[in-house]
Amino acid sequence: MTKYRFQAILFVMVAFMLGCNEYMIVGVLPDIAKEFGTSLSMLGYLVTVFAGVYAFLTPILTTVASRFRRYDILLVFMVVFLIGNTWTALAGGFWSLLWSRVLTASVSGAIISLVLILAAQLAPHDKRAGLVSWVFAGFSIASIIGIPIGTMISTTFSWHDSFWMVSLISLVVLIGLAVLVPKEDTAVKGSLVSQFSLLKDRRVLLGVGLVVSVCAGQYTFYTYIRPLLTTMMGFSMGALNWILLGMGVAFIVGNKFGGYLADVGGVLFLPYIYFMMTGLLVMLAPLVHFPWLGVLAVALVCIAVACYGSSTQLMFLDIAEKDYPQSLELASSLNSIFANIGISLGSFTAAETVSYLGLGNVGNVGAVYALLGGIAAVFLRCCYHQVRFD
Repeated sequence: MTKYRFQAILFVMVAFMLGCNEYMIVGVLPDIAKEFGTSLSMLGYLVTVFAGVYAFLTPILTTVASRFRRYDILLVFMVVFLIGNTWTALAGGFWSLLWSRVLTASVSGAIISLVLILAAQLAPHDKRAGLVSWVFAGFSIASIIGIPIGTMISTTFSWHDSFWMVSLISLVVLIGLAVLVPKEDTAVKGSLVSQFSLLKDRRVLLGVGLVVSVCAGQYTFYTYIRPLLTTMMGFSMGALNWILLGMGVAFIVGNKFGGYLADVGGVLFLPYIYFMMTGLLVMLAPLVHFPWLGVLAVALVCIAVACYGSSTQLMFLDIAEKDYPQSLELASSLNSIFANIGISLGSFTAAETVSYLGLGNVGNVGAVYALLGGIAAVFLRCCYHQVRFD
C-alpha cells in the first residue's frame, strides 16, 4: 500500500473522529438529561452552541492558520481537540459540558478544512472527487459505527465512556498525522482582508446558502431523532441502534452518490434532490403512524442531505484556485462553516418547535429549509455553470 493510501485512510479517520465528537451528543442526550436532571429541550442547545461556535471561529482560525505551516498548525489544533474531548468525558455538570463542547467546536472546523486542502493537493486530479467524497463519508461512518456504538456504550455503561472512546481515536489520529502529513507548505499567503474577498462572489454566496438550508432542514428533525424514533414511532431501544446504523449507511450512500454527481455534473443535479427532500420531510408527520415507512423516509432524507458535499466542496476550491488563490484555506472550510451554521439554526429551530408545536411538527418545519435549499440550488446551477462555461 502506497503512502498516499495511508494518508487517504488517515484523512477519513479525521472526519470519523470529528463526526463522532459532534454527532454522538445526539444519541446520548437522554442519558445526559437523566444524570444532570436537565430537560431534553435545554440540552438540545448543546448542539446549537457547538455548531454556532464552530461556524463563528472556523473562518477566523483558518485565515490565521494560513500564516503558519499547515503541518504545525494542524497538530496544534489536534492537541486542543484532544484536550477538549477529554474534558467532555470528564464533565460532571451542564456548564462544564457546555464549555468543553465550546473548546472542541473552536478547532473542529479548522482541522477538517486543513485536511480537505491536503486531500485535494495530494490526490491525483482524477481522484480528487473520490477522495473528497470519502473524507465526507468519514462523517457518515461516524453515524454508522460511532453513533450507534456511542449510544450503546452510553446506555450500557455511561455517556462519559462514549467520549473516552473518541479521545482514544483522537490520540491515534494525532500520531498518524504527525508521521504522514507532509511538512512542506505550498500555501499562497495573503492578508486577512484579501482572503475574505472570496465571500463577495455570487456563486459562493449561493453555494453557502444551499449548505445552510440543507443542514438546517436536516437538524430540525435530526436533533431529536432518538425520541422521534422511540416516542413517536414506537421503536424499542434495541431497535434504535440498528435504525441509527441504517441511517449511517444512508449517509454513506449519499456521500458516494454525491461524489459521482461531482464527477458528472456537480451542482447541476442538486435542485431535483432537495425538492425531493422537501416532499419527504412534509410526509414525515403522517408517516410516524407507519413506522417503517417513516424510517424509509428518514433514510432517503439522509441520502439527500449528504449529496451536496463533494459538489460544493470542489466548486468552492475550483473558484478559489482560479480567482482567489489567497483564499484557498477559507474556501476549503466553507462547507464545514456553513453546514454548522445550518446545524445551529436547525437545532435551535428544533428546540423551539418541540417547545411550542410539539415533536410531531419537526418534519414540516424542516421542509421549509429544504425548499429554500432547492431554490438556492436552482440559482446556483444557472450561475455557476454559466460563469464556468461561457
